[in-house]
Amino acid sequence: MLIAPVLRGAGANDGFALLRNGEAAQALSAAEAGLKEDAEDADWHRLKIGSLLASGRYDEARNAVKPALEANKYSLTLLWTAREALRMGGQPQQAADFSERIENLFASRNWDYRNDPAAIVILGRSLLLKGTDPKKVLDGVYAIAQKIDSKAREPYLARGELALEKGDGALAAKAFRDGLKIAPDDVEMHFGLARAFSTSDREQMASSLMKVLELNPRHVPTLLLQSEHLIDREDYAAASALLDQAAEVNPHHPTLWALRAVIAHLRNEQAAENAARTAMLKPWPGNPEPEHVFGRKLSQKYRFAEGSAAQQRALKADPHYLPAKAQLASDLLRLGDEADGWKTAAAVNDADAYNVSLHNMLTLHDMMESKFTTLENGDFTVRMDKTEAAIYGPRVLELLGEARKKLGAKYRVEVRRPTIVEIFTEQKDFGVRTFGMPDNPGYLGVCFGRVVTANSPAANTHPVNWEAVLWHEFCHTVTLQSTRNKMPRWLSEGISVYEERQADPSWGERMSPRYRSMILSEDLTPVSQLSGAFLSPKSNEHLMFAYFESSLVVEFIITRHGTGALNTLLKDLGEGITLHDALAKRVAPMETLERDFKAFATQQAEAFAPKLDWTKPEPALLLPGGEKKLGEWVAAHPRNYWMLVRDSSRLMEERKWAEAGEALKTLISLNPNDGGSDGALAMLARVHRELGDTAGEQALLTKLAAMDSAVPDVNSRLIELATAGKDWKTVADQSRRWLAVNPLVAGPWRALAQASAETSDWKSAAAAWRTMLALDPPDPSGIHFNLARILHRSGDKTARRHVLMALEDNPRHREALSLLLEMNDGTKPPAANPPHSP
Repeated sequence: MLIAPVLRGAGANDGFALLRNGEAAQALSAAEAGLKEDAEDADWHRLKIGSLLASGRYDEARNAVKPALEANKYSLTLLWTAREALRMGGQPQQAADFSERIENLFASRNWDYRNDPAAIVILGRSLLLKGTDPKKVLDGVYAIAQKIDSKAREPYLARGELALEKGDGALAAKAFRDGLKIAPDDVEMHFGLARAFSTSDREQMASSLMKVLELNPRHVPTLLLQSEHLIDREDYAAASALLDQAAEVNPHHPTLWALRAVIAHLRNEQAAENAARTAMLKPWPGNPEPEHVFGRKLSQKYRFAEGSAAQQRALKADPHYLPAKAQLASDLLRLGDEADGWKTAAAVNDADAYNVSLHNMLTLHDMMESKFTTLENGDFTVRMDKTEAAIYGPRVLELLGEARKKLGAKYRVEVRRPTIVEIFTEQKDFGVRTFGMPDNPGYLGVCFGRVVTANSPAANTHPVNWEAVLWHEFCHTVTLQSTRNKMPRWLSEGISVYEERQADPSWGERMSPRYRSMILSEDLTPVSQLSGAFLSPKSNEHLMFAYFESSLVVEFIITRHGTGALNTLLKDLGEGITLHDALAKRVAPMETLERDFKAFATQQAEAFAPKLDWTKPEPALLLPGGEKKLGEWVAAHPRNYWMLVRDSSRLMEERKWAEAGEALKTLISLNPNDGGSDGALAMLARVHRELGDTAGEQALLTKLAAMDSAVPDVNSRLIELATAGKDWKTVADQSRRWLAVNPLVAGPWRALAQASAETSDWKSAAAAWRTMLALDPPDPSGIHFNLARILHRSGDKTARRHVLMALEDNPRHREALSLLLEMNDGTKPPAANPPHSP
């Protein structure tokens, strides 16, 4: 007698609960017992096949399909499970028509399925396989299944998985959270939520994974995902240990072996890699997913060439496997193979218009085609907004050329031509080009090797020196090429930050009171774990400290062993030698390096303002009622940094400028390099200004500007003071430092034009006035006039055009009329002719 597929016994449900909670053996026993009672029950068959699949017994699962379908050929959920068993059992061709069988059954026996959410979800999955519009499936199938039974788990899972497949983590998270409201202990729902946050919120991801493991400590997908993130942290031993745990449940899982192949590849263990890659394809030789996973992880480690090769192997096995094609598009674009990259991306978009990441990328590409311009000089191809290119594009090329010459020579690298640099005026566009999504997790620039992406000054929400950013990113280009992209993140970032400081002492991270405290506390990360410090920092401050500490390790290596040792280390990495082996060979064994570096960092920290008392007062002393004890504590600690800062700030708030100045002078005498916008130098400069001591203010601001490369307010004030004193060199220097932060404002260009004219640097003056025209000024007439005067002085015949444009905007511009008459008379311009201030 046929049992309708909508009827499911409590026993089978209990068996599925066992399976979801990691008890595959018990679930299999329950299924076999159930089948003895009712050999036609689809759910017992489905439970049996699912238990065998979960245990990696793929051949047995495949062999169980035939008797299952002979016993019950009408269950859509059983057909779907059978399809998976045939594929994993190496017979995908026999499963090829299952989607059509599911649709035909649903059409011919609709009454059997219309009240079964699980069956309706299977219909939706089948339609997606055939290329049905995902939105139609979401709204026209999954939504109906959910209406039939709002407490059924399958529609929530299907909605979330579809969103994950299309790269929409936010939509996926909503689906799984909705599902957890009706099934708070559902393992698959918690795991789906972890996946939704895997690229955006590692803390939330970790929390969800912990919940999964509470419910099912043997959950293989969780163990695999955790191992992936350990690979990202370069903790290959811990990642391998988790893979071993997963193997105890399913020793033949293709993704497990793909990740083992990744680890072997990164360790340069060719025999182990070959064995793992053979094992990952053994159950189903034509399975494209393991190669895709293998390549995706290598690309995440910046091995884009090897990653793209793996995606091509996956596509050879299945030309229609879109995840591999989408990853290949990304890899090609990051390798600088733009023609094939954009062509592949368009092909994926044609096949799947709901791939959020690629849709974003192609939309951005169209925008760049219409609004960007390209600057080229053979060594670089720079793409940026047309207006911005007219303003500071030449400086971009000039700066990159300087970096290429200096860094290439230092690291003995002839950088491949051209390096592609793309600069975006909006953070969301930078995010899309860099990560595929508009979210920008705090990055200013990213280097993939030959391709660099960066935010323009217009996109930055706080002052940032864009010249330092480009120098930093191009340094990555040099070191990645030197190592063939085979270097740990900490070393790559450490060299780039170190080279920032070498290029300009005001660039890069440097020792500060906070960093001093972090070094001397538990925040100093062992070198072997330093790459992980970039992935899940406690705060943004801890992230910046990771950059600083990495640069300090590089400084330590160069100080103790020289630049030559570092260069040789990089070459070793490029030849496939592991970091630990290369360090042991060129520097010191890791254990020795960590010990000696900690001593070096501690020495550096203790040498920072050593005469200051860095003891922090107990918090209770700072609370109301603790004034007396605090006074006693301060009397006993007259040179305490924290109290001197606190007292100085309080006195400034009370406008007691003279007293504040004395406290700040004491602080600066003990710590002469207390820079930053809220440091002692800036505070004392403010005090001098309030007291009318212009000379004292200027001296302090000059020192502060030399220490910090992103202080436009300081640059502006110094320009004002230097202009009053006719110190044109300082005006020009501070203008250029301001332009390195924000070239999109008129102030520094106007000051540079005036300083250049006053020192007879007519070429620079003309360039500055031309740039101001590109800034869409409110008074173009005055700027055209000033430019015309400069050009006329140097005998440039284009001066006439600019004076006429000045008169076109302002026909009564008397000075412009006089200049035009002068040009018509052929009168020689006077020897000195300062610019007019519009």
